[in-house]
Amino acid sequence: MCRLLAYLGSPVSLEPLLYEPEHSLVVQSYQPREMLSGVVNADGFGVGWYHVQRNTEPFTYKNTLPIWNDINLPSLSRYVESGCILSYVRSATAGQALDLSNCQPFQYQRLLFIHNGRIENFRRTLYLPIRQQLNDEIYQWVGGTTDSEHIFALLLSLWQANPGKSLEQTLNATLLKLSEMAQTHQTHASANVIISDGNRLVASRFNTKSPAPSLYWTANEPDFPNAVILASEPLFAGNWTSCPENSIISVGEDCDIRIEQI
Repeated sequence: MCRLLAYLGSPVSLEPLLYEPEHSLVVQSYQPREMLSGVVNADGFGVGWYHVQRNTEPFTYKNTLPIWNDINLPSLSRYVESGCILSYVRSATAGQALDLSNCQPFQYQRLLFIHNGRIENFRRTLYLPIRQQLNDEIYQWVGGTTDSEHIFALLLSLWQANPGKSLEQTLNATLLKLSEMAQTHQTHASANVIISDGNRLVASRFNTKSPAPSLYWTANEPDFPNAVILASEPLFAGNWTSCPENSIISVGEDCDIRIEQI
């Protein structure tokens, strides 16, 4: 079970999100409070962000080291500034390779994607069924072996097949398809995901078998005015709200929040 973090709002540096809070993402990597499995997130990390002024594809920085061992990230965190940031620390599923191809955020064009959760016995259950759902372009695009990247690939294929659908509608369809396949192949799937195009966040708290992994949101905190933060665990004492299970959370450009049941 990984730990997720996403920020949308007035531009900030990475440091006050990754390092400064008393329960920052760095602290959550070695002392998480609400993980359903595992005890640490020491199998790498990643950060993705969008340029404040230029309309470009997002930037990513990843490493297979534990986040607390990366000597470059503290300096980068003081330098990099963005109004849209996604980050995670990884607790790899047993048997999954520890390499950069399996590090999140995953990127496709302007989209960034992070995932907390798992498909139980993924290689023996939904690996092939999901790949059979992918169009040729997305099939070739997949570079790693994780269930996380394959969930994103399924979403991309559904989106390309239905270009008129919103990101929220496509995520909803992806999770319903995932649930259907999990039932058919007698497995379970949890999918707390956060997706961004740089202008908004679309997230889910989802599990085919309760309880779902934890996910919280907060808005307009004193240190982060005009902003929304989504996180697996609260970063600091504040007005954090637990996202409902089996729901989709949308954060718009004006930081308005909408929550709909799946």
